[in-house]
Formats: sequence, structure tokens, C-alpha cells
Amino acid sequence: SDPMPRIFSVFNYCLLFLFQYQDKEEVVLWMNTVGPYHNRQETYKYFSLPFCVGSKKSISHYHETLGEALQGVELEFSGLDIKFKDDVMPATYCEIDLDKEKRDAFVYAIKNHYWYQMYIDDLPIWGIVGEADENGEDYYLWTYKKLEIGFNGNRIVDVNLTSEGKVKLVPNTKIQMSYSVKWKKSDVKFEDRFDKYLDPSFFQHRIHWFSIFNSFMMVIFLVGLVSMILMRTLRKDYARYSKEEEMDDMDRDLGDEYGWKQVHGDVFRPSSHPLIFSSLIGSGCQIFAVSLIVIIVAMIEDLYTERGSMLSTAIFVYAATSPVNGYFGGSLYARQGGRRWIKQMFIGAFLIPAMVCGTAFFINFIAIYYHASRAIPFGTMVAVCCICFFVILPLNLVGTILGRNLSGQPNFPCRVNAVPRPIPEKKWFMEPAVIVCLGGILPFGSIFIEMYFIFTSFWAYKIYYVYGFMMLVLVILCIVTVCVTIVCTYFLLNAEDYRWQWTSFLSAASTAIYVYMYSFYYYFFKTKMYGLFQTSFYFGYMAVFSTALGIMCGAIGYMGTSAFVRKIYTNVKID
Repeated sequence: SDPMPRIFSVFNYCLLFLFQYQDKEEVVLWMNTVGPYHNRQETYKYFSLPFCVGSKKSISHYHETLGEALQGVELEFSGLDIKFKDDVMPATYCEIDLDKEKRDAFVYAIKNHYWYQMYIDDLPIWGIVGEADENGEDYYLWTYKKLEIGFNGNRIVDVNLTSEGKVKLVPNTKIQMSYSVKWKKSDVKFEDRFDKYLDPSFFQHRIHWFSIFNSFMMVIFLVGLVSMILMRTLRKDYARYSKEEEMDDMDRDLGDEYGWKQVHGDVFRPSSHPLIFSSLIGSGCQIFAVSLIVIIVAMIEDLYTERGSMLSTAIFVYAATSPVNGYFGGSLYARQGGRRWIKQMFIGAFLIPAMVCGTAFFINFIAIYYHASRAIPFGTMVAVCCICFFVILPLNLVGTILGRNLSGQPNFPCRVNAVPRPIPEKKWFMEPAVIVCLGGILPFGSIFIEMYFIFTSFWAYKIYYVYGFMMLVLVILCIVTVCVTIVCTYFLLNAEDYRWQWTSFLSAASTAIYVYMYSFYYYFFKTKMYGLFQTSFYFGYMAVFSTALGIMCGAIGYMGTSAFVRKIYTNVKID
């Protein structure tokens, strides 16, 4: 199939040029990490196990990206001499002097099903360390790496590894490690060389299509509900509030004694804790912008073909969209009469980075204790802090100033009363706490199947590539969230409760609670993860993911509800 349109054409041209080889040119085999198969994030340096290194010492220079450093990529040269289109017959490249300590390390790795990962020309290769016999008494190490490399023209397009040479682990013996390289011509195009790593049967399964269709039907239902029932009710309210002559006697007698118009003097009252509320709304708008841009870039560019490119792209886009955070957060805070705008700007700028960095800092201690490759280097921490202080903060300041000057003046359609109106008693299901708990059910229902595929791609050995599905699910999530929060807010206002700002935000943000609850189910019933490191890593970053999703949904729900509230009170004739 033809490659998708490229927006980074210059970059891709340079990338293709870098991946071209001349005959007999050096091809580097990088050893990355090793770790238990069921704990994908618990990885260690390949040579943390007592493997030996080949004799070759001179290698090409390698630059590590920020995304690779944060994802625990630990590339080390294998020492194997591989040249483009130059076959290597089976040959010994090193020898392991197996004492008791080294044997125990290999036995532990085999018991825990350790796999290792290598790279040739950025193509990943996986192999298993060894295996045990049926009784679990004897353990064997795979000592022979048989590499078959496919080439198309002067580019590498395919790599396959076959592990052979099973040798029993016996203390105080010598184990010879060997390898061979076979080059073969391939018809695979360079642009399609990552297709073999994708799993269409998993991601394009009927249940995936059915979930999208089910969510789409939910959108139609909710939009119809808002349009037919809610709008019809509002028209009736408009008629009654305007005291038109054609109204019946009952409506005329009821007049303005109840309903959402009664709170017109309080509905635009500033929310409680406006500083943190404005910061959350600004952060949510920024997360939505980042999600939208990254998904679009991932749809156009095959980001999964480069190590750490998705994370690097997300960090760059997050930093670049900081003015979005400042604009929406700063303007909302100004409209609510906030005066400590500098404090609000700092909180808005560092709310999400502090949450992510705090979680990463905590998990980093555990990673250091385990000597895992996931331990973030000090230099990388400094780089992330520099991005926060020298990129995110100044851009957030620019957005805040623009927001305060362009849309920071309150222009409410109704005048705010000096004295707050008392909130009457109402039925229990109209209480904000109940509305908040129920508000996230439908948004979660529209995305939970997609959550399974996203979780599996991150926590298991799957590469997520169906970003068209993700974009569609994001659009469906936005529509469902806005519709649900509008309905919840209308019921709340009709009960003469004007505390709709936090209620609309939290009712949409409660989706995160259900996502986090689902993550518990996924951990215990869909995975075989174990150990302190993997458990803390999983639940720590799932908490970050769920919180960010909740903030985004809350901001979307509030923005949609705010437009709805402004619209209905603009159309009401107020004496």
C-alpha cells in the first residue's frame, strides 16, 4: 500500500538517507534491555546478566533522545562484527566463565522468563535467555544467535533471530557464545518494514469495530436526548417565563416561583476556590490540545517506528501548547474577579508537570533500588526541569496575558446579586455529590473498550497503530461528556442550585475514577504482572493517566456547559 502523506518530508528524507548502507559498511547490533516477560516495564541493562561482549571495540556514535532516556532505553554495543551484505558463518565471539554466582543469575532469569531486546538499524529483535526442563531442576542457556537480515537495495528491511545452541548451566564450566549472519534479498519496502510488528487481527477485531459503533449509537442517543427532551423543556420554560398570552392557567399560576430562571442572579457567581478551578480548566484545555495534536501527528507519521518518538513528540507538543493553558486559565480567573493572577499562572503551568514529575520521582527511587533501566538519569531530570522553567512557564505567561486582555472582562447576560440566594432543599438524587458520581458512567462506557486496547499496547507486547480509532473515540468522548454534563447541569439549575461550575467539572472528571477502577480489573485479570517495581509502576502511572484524563474531561464538560448556561440565560427575558 502507498505510504501515508508526510508532513515532515525533509526530516524523513534525511532519515532515509541515514538508513542507507554501502556494501561492507558497519551495521551495529545494539543490546538494549533484559527483563521478565510478564513485567514489560521491569527492565535491566542487557549486560546486568553475565553475558560476554564481542571482540569488536570501535562503533558508530550514538545519540540518545529525551524520549529514549525517559523510557529506559539502554543501548550498549554487542561487540559483534556485522557488515552490510557480508555473511558470517557460525563463529564464537566470546566465552563465559560460569562460576556459581553467574549461574545463579542465569537461573534466576530463566525462572522468571527473562527476555532480552536488541536493535539492528532501529528494528527491534527479541530473544529468550534460556529455558528449564519439565521438572524444573536443570536450566539451559541459549548460546547461539542466528541472525537473518533482509535487505532491499541499500536498506535493511527485515531482521529475524533464531536462538539455538541450548547448553546446560553447570557451575565452574566455560560456555561459548556464538553467532552467524545470513543476508537475503527482500521485496519488503523500507516504508513498510515495521508492518510485521503490527497485529491487525488484534486491533481490527470485530469487538473493536463493534465498540466504535456502540459508542457512535450512544452519541446519537445522547444528542437526541438533549435536542428533543431538554430543548423542548426549555421552550416550555421560555414560554412560561415570558408570560405569553397562550399559556394555560396552571403555568400562569406557577409563574416564576420555581425553576432555573430563579437563580439568574446567582448562576454567574464566581465558583468557590476560583484559583484552583481556573488552573484545572486551563490544564484540561491544554491536555485536550496535546491529545488532539499528538493523535493527528501519529495518524500522519508512523511514530511507532522510532524509539521514544511518541513520548518526545508529546513533551514537545505539551511545551508548545502552554499558551493554551495560560489563555483559558488566565481569562477564566480574570472573569471570576481573581486578583492573584501570577499565583494562578504558576499553579496552572506546573500543575500537570508537578503531578507527573512527582510520580516519576517516587517510582525512580524504586527503580534505583532495583537497578532497573527505568531509573531516570540525573541529566534527564535536569533537562525536564529546564523545559518546565524556560519553555513552559514563559509560554504560559504569554497565554495568561493574552487571555486576561482579550477575554478577561466579565460579560455575563445576567447581573449577579450582591447577596447569594439560599439553596432550597431537594431530593437526594439532585444533590451535586450524586450527580458527580453518576456523570462519569456514560463517558466511561463510550471509551472502556478502547481503554483495553490502549492498556494492552502499553503494558503488553503490542504496538498501537490504529490512531484513527483513537481520534474517533476522542471525538465521541467529547460529545458524550458535553451532553451528559449539560443534562446534569440543567437538572441542578432546575432544582434552583446554582453551584454548577464545580458540579459540571467534577461530573465529567469522574470518568477518571471509573478508568482507574478498570485498571485494577485489568491488572488482576488480564495480566500476569508481579513484584513491587511493576506494581508501583503500573498503579502510579495509571493514576497519572486517569487524573490527566479526568482533568481533560472536566474541562471539556465545563466549557460545553458554560456555553449552554450562557445561551439559555441570554434568551430569557429578565425583568
